[in-house]
Amino acid sequence: MAIQKENGSVSIDAQNIMPVIKKWLYSDKDIFLRETVSNACDAITKFRMLHPDSEEPMAVTVSVDKEKRTIRISDTGIGMTDDEVRRYINQVAFSGAAEFMKQFEDKPEEKGDIIGHFGLGFYSVFMVSEKVEIETLSCTEGAEPVSWVSADGMDYEISAGSRTKHGTDIILHITEDEKEFLDTWRVREVLNRYCGYMAYPVMLEDANAKPMEKDVPVGDEKNEDGTPKTEKVLEMPKPQQINETAPLWLKKPADCTDEEYKAFYHKVFTDFDDPLFWIHLNVDYPFNLKGILYFPKLKNDFGTHEGQIKLFAGQVFVADNIKEVIPEFLMLLRGVIDCPDLPLNVSRSFLQNDGYVKKISAHITKKVADKLNGLMNTEREAYEGYWDDIAPFVKYGAIRDSKFHDMIKGSILLKKTDGKYETIDEYKAANFDKTDKKIYYTNDEKRQAASVKLYTDRGIEVAVMNTLIDGNFMSFMEYQGSEEDRITFARVDADIDGLKEESDEGKDLDAEKLQALFRGALGKESLEVKLESLGDPDMTAMVTEDEQMRRYKEMSRIYGQDFPIPDSYTLVLNRRNETVQALAARDPEDEETKMLCCQVYDLARMAAQPLEAEEITAFLERSRKILNRVVKG
Repeated sequence: MAIQKENGSVSIDAQNIMPVIKKWLYSDKDIFLRETVSNACDAITKFRMLHPDSEEPMAVTVSVDKEKRTIRISDTGIGMTDDEVRRYINQVAFSGAAEFMKQFEDKPEEKGDIIGHFGLGFYSVFMVSEKVEIETLSCTEGAEPVSWVSADGMDYEISAGSRTKHGTDIILHITEDEKEFLDTWRVREVLNRYCGYMAYPVMLEDANAKPMEKDVPVGDEKNEDGTPKTEKVLEMPKPQQINETAPLWLKKPADCTDEEYKAFYHKVFTDFDDPLFWIHLNVDYPFNLKGILYFPKLKNDFGTHEGQIKLFAGQVFVADNIKEVIPEFLMLLRGVIDCPDLPLNVSRSFLQNDGYVKKISAHITKKVADKLNGLMNTEREAYEGYWDDIAPFVKYGAIRDSKFHDMIKGSILLKKTDGKYETIDEYKAANFDKTDKKIYYTNDEKRQAASVKLYTDRGIEVAVMNTLIDGNFMSFMEYQGSEEDRITFARVDADIDGLKEESDEGKDLDAEKLQALFRGALGKESLEVKLESLGDPDMTAMVTEDEQMRRYKEMSRIYGQDFPIPDSYTLVLNRRNETVQALAARDPEDEETKMLCCQVYDLARMAAQPLEAEEITAFLERSRKILNRVVKG
C-alpha cells in the first residue's frame, strides 16, 4: 500500500515533556523560586500596564509553613480567568507574557519589563513539589476565582476558587526529599540571590513564627523618672522585605554619589576595600543595557584574584560571569550587568548564540576602553595612581582582545625605575635614538640594580616589568604594528647594545685568547666570551642571557614544566677595564689567574641573579683566599 502524503503539526505530550522539565531543564532546583517570583512580578507589571492610575500597593509574598510542608507565593497582580488558566497553565510552553505583550506592539512607550518568555518557568515547581495548587482571581470585571490542582503537572483539576482579591497564590506542597526548602533561612538565601533586586517588593514570611513581646507606649503616661510608660504586648512578626526595588545601576549616573557607589560595592561583593573607580553603563539604544563595573585593586597577584560580574535580565539574577556577554578579560572586574532583552534559553540560565549578544559584549568592551582613555587624557595624575593596580587587567585585556588593544594602546603605561610613568610612544621618543628601538626593562629592581644603573647613568630609561602577565605582554607587543614600527623588549642583562661606547682602550686585546682563558678557568667549554668597549671603565664584566631563551625558561617554570633547557649565558668583558687588561697578560695556567677569572664571572652573574648553593659556597671560599693573599702582599 502506497504511503499517503500528509501535513501536520508535532504535538507535545505532557507525559513525555514533564520528566525532562523536572530533571534536565534546570541545573539547580532552587530555580523554582526565581521562576515563580518572576512570574508574580510579571503579573504585577501587567496589572500596572492595564491600570496605570491604580494606587494599590503591589507586592509578592513568599510564605514558608514548615508544619504544613508548604510554600505559598502570593501576588497582587493581574490574576487569571478560568479560560486563561486553561490556556497558560494547561498548555506547556504557552507563554502568557509573550501573548500579553502583543497588545502593546504599537505602544512601545507603554511596555513594561516582562521577564517571562517561554511559558515553562511555572513547571519548575514540580522539581520540589508533590502537589501544586493555584488560587487566582482575574482583575477583569466580573471574573470569578479559579482553583487549579495537580500532583505531577500532567493530570489536573480545575474548580471554583476562593480568592477574593485579584492576583494569584501558588501553593507548593514540598516533597520529603526537598524539605530543605521548608527552612526559612534557606528560602531567604535563594530569594536574596535571585530576587534581591526585583522591581516590586518581595516579602518573606515565616508562617510558623511565634508572637514576640514588644514594648508599646501607654498613652501619654510617664514613669517616675519622666520616661514614657510602656507595657508589653504580644505581636506577630511582620513579613520582611528581601529586595531593593530600585537598585543603583538603574539610576542615572548623575544622580549617584561616590558614597552610594562604594556602599553598593561593599554590600554586593563583601569587599572591605574601596574600588579604585567604576564605570556606570546606561544605554537605551540600540539595546537596553544598565550596569556598574568596578575596578578593584589587582596588584601582582591577579592570577588568584576572583572577579565577579553578576548578570541580570530585567532585575532578575541569571548567573555570574557568563562569558558570552562579558569578555573574558573583564572577568577580573566586579560588577553587575542588567540587560532585559538578553536572548536567554528556556531555562533562563544560559544565552542562546545570538549576534545581539556579541553587540552587547562589544559595547561593554568599548565603554571600558572609553573610561580608561578618558582618565588617561583628562585625569592623568589619577590614572597613573591607579596604574600599578590595573596594569595586569589592561595588559591581559590587550592580549586577549585585539580590538580592546587597538582602543587602549595609547593608554598603556610603562612604569620606570625612577617611579614615573610614560606611554610606549613617550618612551620611544625619549630613548629610541639611544637604544636601537629597544625598551630596556627590569623585573627585579633590587637584584638587577647594578645593571639598571649602567643604563640610567647613560640617560637610558628602564621600565619595570614585574607582574605575572608581563612576559606574555612583552611577547604580544613585539608582534604589533608594522615591521618598521615594532619594538623589542630587552632585560637590562640581556645584551649590551645600549652600553657600548667607541674607544681605543684595550683594542689590541686578543678576544680568542681571553675566551680560552675563561673557558679553561671555569671549566665551561661552551661559554661564549665577548670583548666589548663598555661605557663605564670601572665595569669589569657582564653576564648576559638571550632574552627569548630566558623568557621561555621563566614561562616553563611558571607553568610547572621542567624541560632540560641549557644555559645561554654570554660573558661580556669590558676591554676598557684594567682588571680585564691585566688578566689578558697573565699566565693562563697560573692558579691565581684561574681564581681571578672565576671571581670576575661570579661577580658578573651576581649582578643579575643569585648564585646557587654550591656556587655561593665556592665563591665565599675563593673570596677568603683572595683576601688572604692581598693582606699577605
